[in-house]
Amino acid sequence: MGNSIHIAESLKSLRLARGLTQQQLARETGISQQNLSRRETGTHIPNLADCIRLADFYGISLDELADRDFD
Repeated sequence: MGNSIHIAESLKSLRLARGLTQQQLARETGISQQNLSRRETGTHIPNLADCIRLADFYGISLDELADRDFD
């Protein structure tokens, strides 16, 4: 469960850093607001297709989206 919490925090942080609401992000990505909410609270892990959409939207890699640290 620790990884899903880490991903959830990263997803929320990325959205807030860009000043977006979940509704705005849903419109931009085609991912429902309900699914975005579930991913940000850690109740559901995003599927690969949603991860790719979000990474592309934010202009980052999948590793960055998952906030993976290789140091």
